[in-house]
Amino acid sequence: MSQPARSSRTPATPDAPESAAGGRAAAQRLKMRRELAAAAMELFAAKGYEATTVDEIAARAGVARRTFFRHFRSKEEAIFPDHDDTLVRAEAVLNAAPAHEHPLDTVCRGIKEVMKMYAARPEISVARYKLTREVPTLREAEIASVARYERLFTRYLLGHFDEHAHDDDANDDPLLAEVAASAVVTAHNHVLRRWLRAGGQGDVETQLD
Repeated sequence: MSQPARSSRTPATPDAPESAAGGRAAAQRLKMRRELAAAAMELFAAKGYEATTVDEIAARAGVARRTFFRHFRSKEEAIFPDHDDTLVRAEAVLNAAPAHEHPLDTVCRGIKEVMKMYAARPEISVARYKLTREVPTLREAEIASVARYERLFTRYLLGHFDEHAHDDDANDDPLLAEVAASAVVTAHNHVLRRWLRAGGQGDVETQLD
């Protein structure tokens, strides 16, 4: 008598605790990063950026210096705690895009994840905006963060423009991808800066739409 065929699928249940643990660890990591960022912002406002040390930021957050450096490489990074996680969420939007969606529409949905990050904490976003206007080093760090999103969107468009006929000649795909990604990011930044200059008032996500 033949034996019943065995399923090659691995049961999902044993993986659930590991997945949940990973989610909790990520949440704790983000919480700690935000607490360190809040401490840094308080000290920058009270003492000035240059006069504030990493040791002081760690002490204000109630952690050791080594804990600070597990989350940030420098005090410059401490005021941008959410960019890494937001980049992951934006990439997830791109990866999960339905096949029928135009790639530019997908990228527009991806940039909304960035705006959600700022809109979630208006008071922090406004304070950070004012600080980056005053400290060139922080301005440069912010520009570098924005460039990461633009590179992500450019890579995505490079891989998808050729699936949507736009011309008889596809040789301009790299140019189209770079210009389109830049346009989306520029529109986002224009709306964001306008909102920040207004003190974070109003529904910035609707304005972006």
